[in-house]
Amino acid sequence: MTGNNGQASSREEYKKAKQEALQNNKDAAPVSQDTKRVRIRLIPIWLRLVLLLVSIVICVIAGATVGYGALGGGNVGDVFKESTWTHIIDLVDKK
Repeated sequence: MTGNNGQASSREEYKKAKQEALQNNKDAAPVSQDTKRVRIRLIPIWLRLVLLLVSIVICVIAGATVGYGALGGGNVGDVFKESTWTHIIDLVDKK
């Protein structure tokens, strides 16, 4: 199937359309290199954004557990308690 702007929506459809065009144009003049190349993405942009957000969340959680548990000498499980974060915020806000 082609999208609403006439482009192929999958690699297989693009290849099939390209082969059909080559078969139809066997007797015609060769296609110039000026034709625009269609790019079909393996991973859609919306999925890239979702993967980016998920990886950021994972990195923040991993950084907090390593920083608090391994480097700070605390219990790793305490990172997920609300009382730990209220204590940290109180220490930072204290003047």
